[in-house]
Amino acid sequence: MNLIHKEAHKNLPLPEGKEHFQEGFEKANVPSISELLGMAQEMGVKMIGCQMTMDVMNLEKDTFVDGIEVGGAASFIEFAKDADISLTF
Repeated sequence: MNLIHKEAHKNLPLPEGKEHFQEGFEKANVPSISELLGMAQEMGVKMIGCQMTMDVMNLEKDTFVDGIEVGGAASFIEFAKDADISLTF
């Protein structure tokens, strides 16, 4: 959920012990999470926030970046069955 949260995606830490990757990302000119999110939105990537997880974490749709849809497992499966590619986190 942090990847699509309006603020949380701006400050995601690297996993413990992987901090040394940051220099490699910079040298390789790898886009930031914010940039990748913007690119995905520009390309029309459909992002669905899990309603159950939002309920458990007490999050509202307006705390996420624009264009996020909200759905449960059944609505995701309905979408994913016809998708060429789907990624889940």
